[in-house]
Amino acid sequence: MYEQQPPEGYPPQQSARLAMPQGVPYVTYTILGLTILIYLAQMLSEALLGTDVPAVLGMKINELIVEGQLWRLFTPALLHGSIMHIGFNMYALVVIGSGLERFFGHGRYLLLYLAGAFAGNVLSFLISPNPSLGASTAVFGLLGAQAVFLYRHRELFGNQARAALQNVLVIAGINFVIGLQPGIDNWGHLGGLLGGLIFTWFGGPKLVVEGLYPLLSLQDEHGSVQTVTALAIVLFIFGTLTALGMGFFGIF
Repeated sequence: MYEQQPPEGYPPQQSARLAMPQGVPYVTYTILGLTILIYLAQMLSEALLGTDVPAVLGMKINELIVEGQLWRLFTPALLHGSIMHIGFNMYALVVIGSGLERFFGHGRYLLLYLAGAFAGNVLSFLISPNPSLGASTAVFGLLGAQAVFLYRHRELFGNQARAALQNVLVIAGINFVIGLQPGIDNWGHLGGLLGGLIFTWFGGPKLVVEGLYPLLSLQDEHGSVQTVTALAIVLFIFGTLTALGMGFFGIF
């Protein structure tokens, strides 16, 4: 709940309570379950065949992307390299994603997740020659989305938004520092963050308070048109970068 202060002329002790969006974050739980199932398939494949077949088929491998296997710009977000790897990413997914999904709605939230994964893998493809996998591209997209959402509604949520925004910036900063270690794809993190920022800036929720005090409600000024526009912008920017990268790598 959010307490909206009354307009000028009303006694200062009165306030209107606005209900925040509620509902089960079905998309978050579906992504969680699907990612865990795929990781179990990875472990089973490794145990029975001696090879991680899902990773071989889906991880980001630049040479194969240049050959046309463009699904590898999305599928790495469903693959992981260890229990700790998937555990950290899925914990972040639930903690960050559950709240975002309630404000974004199921469909827009799913597009956000995919946009972060795509943008992160594209930037990794362009800059990092190493194979990579993991949902951290999409998770950083959620971090970027949360940053934009909190900044846009800093007046609506007051000090809570400012404190939460500071936490997002600290978490992102710490993870980028950790990402300087060998074996961590920081370019994928940065790309995912940029994808989430861009998508949410153009198509994320834009909440306004409507109604007459004390009968107030929250309404979202951004609808399907803004969502489609935001997705198109992300696809255009990072799709163009992919095409340029494929042309460059194809020459050399």
